[in-house]
Amino acid sequence: MKKTALLLLVALVLGWAGCSSDSTVEVKNLRLEMKENPLGINVTQPRFSWQIASGKPDLKQTAYQIQVAASPEQLESGDGLLWDSGVVRSDESVLVPYAGKALESGKPYYWRVKLTTNQGDTPWSDAGSWSMALLDDSEWKATWIGEDSLSNPGEEIGVAGGNNKTRLAARYLRKEFTTDRAVERAVLYISGLGSYEAYLNGKKVSEDVFAPMPSLYYKRIYYNVYDVTALMASDKNTLGVILGNGRFFSMRNPGMKTFGLPRLLAQLRIEYADGSQATVVSDTSWKITSKGPIVANNEFDGEEYDARLEMEGWNTNGFDDGAWKTPDVMEAPAGKLTAQQNPNIRVQETLKPVAVFDRPDGKYILDMGQNMVGWLSVNLKGKKGKPVSMKFAELLQKDGSLYLANLRTAQVTDIYTPAEDGDFSWQPRFVYHGFRFVEVSGLDYKPELSAFTGHVIYDEMATTGRFETSNPLVNQIHKNSYWGIRSNYRGMPTDCPQRDERLGWLGDRATGAYGEAFIFNNAQLYNKWLQDIEDSMSPEGSISDVSPNYWTIYADDVTWPSAFFYVADMLYRQFGDDSAIRAHYPAMKRWMAHMEEATMKDYIMTKDQYGDWCMPPESQELIHSKDPARKTDGAILSTTVYYDLLNKMIGFARICGQDADISGYESLAAKIKAAYNAKFFNKETAEYGNNTVTANILSLRLGLVPEGYEGKVFSNIVKRSRCWNYFYRTILSFQICARTL
Repeated sequence: MKKTALLLLVALVLGWAGCSSDSTVEVKNLRLEMKENPLGINVTQPRFSWQIASGKPDLKQTAYQIQVAASPEQLESGDGLLWDSGVVRSDESVLVPYAGKALESGKPYYWRVKLTTNQGDTPWSDAGSWSMALLDDSEWKATWIGEDSLSNPGEEIGVAGGNNKTRLAARYLRKEFTTDRAVERAVLYISGLGSYEAYLNGKKVSEDVFAPMPSLYYKRIYYNVYDVTALMASDKNTLGVILGNGRFFSMRNPGMKTFGLPRLLAQLRIEYADGSQATVVSDTSWKITSKGPIVANNEFDGEEYDARLEMEGWNTNGFDDGAWKTPDVMEAPAGKLTAQQNPNIRVQETLKPVAVFDRPDGKYILDMGQNMVGWLSVNLKGKKGKPVSMKFAELLQKDGSLYLANLRTAQVTDIYTPAEDGDFSWQPRFVYHGFRFVEVSGLDYKPELSAFTGHVIYDEMATTGRFETSNPLVNQIHKNSYWGIRSNYRGMPTDCPQRDERLGWLGDRATGAYGEAFIFNNAQLYNKWLQDIEDSMSPEGSISDVSPNYWTIYADDVTWPSAFFYVADMLYRQFGDDSAIRAHYPAMKRWMAHMEEATMKDYIMTKDQYGDWCMPPESQELIHSKDPARKTDGAILSTTVYYDLLNKMIGFARICGQDADISGYESLAAKIKAAYNAKFFNKETAEYGNNTVTANILSLRLGLVPEGYEGKVFSNIVKRSRCWNYFYRTILSFQICARTL
């Protein structure tokens, strides 16, 4: 049977190859810093990547040549090039660094590449492009502006030790300006905290949502860069911005960090065809109001929209803003202003509901047929002044009502109040929900399924891998994982998208990131998150279990902080990118030293916070069991992982040219291995600790088992498993949560 299958496979391959007569070799998928034609690059030696393709097999690159110029014309002619690499004998095609003349702040650049292969030379590729960010803080002429007060009934900041509710309306800002010459190029540099939606002459500047990415705002503030040339008018123009609360204005206070009231920083750089320039900046010449229709927005609680307060044309020329106020000059956040390098969140998919059914109380339950993350857009009929509410949940109770217990204090309700009787269309701007079911109330008729559309959101990225087997159950598990993973990409990998938490827990991705990278092109997201982790470190060198650390948790265990190291390793192994290792090596070294001093005793790591979190049990009831026979000693968890991190640091030191550090790591690793086996390993039984699957499998996989005992330890893993199904579940869990076997 195997022989027959092999022959069939060979025949198929040969048949495919024989049917292809295209011998053209081409260069495609040009990328700079892993992005297609990116704007706002903030590194002075950006890296080029490309792919080659041919209709014939066994294609190999043997040389490349890259050219860079300041204009398409110069690139095409080859005159005035900023860099010509010349012919470089190399098969390298990923992250090749720029090595030409110094790149200028804010300027656009163009590049192309041609290759030599074993199937002939390629022509020059089509041109790729990029632009530089503002490389020096002195280039910012804009001022942070906003409304530095609560000005609407019911608004609350929350009181420490008391009421933790927060409520705040969106801020609307506008600025009219004139251009009197032909515009060659216009670029908007903008940061709106917590989130913003920007318009030029009534049109959105981008389809991004929840921009910019969340960060630890007193350490780092991200701004976005948009080319808005096509939106510019020849004379009068209007910039308009709506500010949502995001993570800057706390969703719960106390409990989560709050950073202040929303604020805007915007700078529009205009280059005219005659070579002159002008700049429009955020300052007190703008106008602001908080009396618009978005009367509340909170990621935990939902968005409230009162159509009776709509301001038609507020973001276009000629709008009467006489009732608007002069904005307050807001204190600049302490964080470093940084051009965001990872893409923002976008709507990545839309879904239509599969069912709607009546409730005895006159409400309706909408079933999307799939647990998703995002929001609903609606086309409904309402009554003037009568709110229409949509409450979101993942599950239903037996009586058909929403199951809300898992949401804790999150209200997860969007409310729209019509301005008049009749049809209305609406969707929220600054909130998202994790849901399958929606309770719709405030209607006097049963809505059609066609009235609703679900918008699935996560960080803009490609799905690069697929998985399918002949087993429907395995396929469903993969599908659930796919939806669950991408549903928690929100500028950081979060723990959940529905309840009052939604935080970047490190342990959730300590090694899960490896598997995710086979499915998603998530390198930029994880590069950004590593910066969050370093930004969230304590002065003493502790790594926060949550990053950005909107909750302050410095447990000084090993397992959760290990994500800092494993994710950097994943980026190197899966994407060929060692920049994260190089950038964060000093911080990693600092944490290793801190942990050695703070929690190591006799070469054993003594601190553990969370234990063997959610290890697959024989039955659901045994999750988080307190039975001592089932619990793995926390010192085993921390010591095995710390030992593995020492070995990671040996490799990292080599990458970073820090060879002097290697001997220290090697010596400490050897001492830990000896002490660990002396304390926890029973040579007679080949058991670690109390013989839990976790203790044995970590010791085996991470290289701590003495030579000659590997098979015996593995046998104990099998014996300890109650059945083969449990064993396979354990192995699968370990692959996801403690490195693949």
